[in-house]
Amino acid sequence: MIQRIQTVYLLISEILTAILFLVPFAGISGQNGLLYRADIQGLYLERTPNQELLQRHWPIFIFVVAILILVFATIFLYKDRKLQIRLSAISLLAQLCLCAMIFFEVWSGAQRLSGHISFTIFMVFPFISAIMILLAFRAIKHDELLVKSIDRIR
Repeated sequence: MIQRIQTVYLLISEILTAILFLVPFAGISGQNGLLYRADIQGLYLERTPNQELLQRHWPIFIFVVAILILVFATIFLYKDRKLQIRLSAISLLAQLCLCAMIFFEVWSGAQRLSGHISFTIFMVFPFISAIMILLAFRAIKHDELLVKSIDRIR
């Protein structure tokens, strides 16, 4: 059913992942005193009139969109728990890959600029989202085991 606890976990994961579109997840202070902002779109030079784009983050953007679609589809596949379990596992793996990709992109940008990285609190959102997907996975698996045990009694 859609009103189960795993739906709440998946919705929280969906919201936390969608927030990444709105906020920067890291800042880089360059060697020359310039400040750079890293968000889902790319690496930008701060405090300039046109916000100069230095590096695009296409893989991160595509991964976030794919995760949003995958988690949204998982919410509405409540009638097929086995498929829901598989999609939850895939989205959990994708969320962990997203965390690694974000870290790598910011780290490589800082290395290229010879700067110092300062992550924002929003960098934790993909990790919390992965935990929420893991909790949803466990709840779906629990429901599947409960249905199997009732089928044995019948």
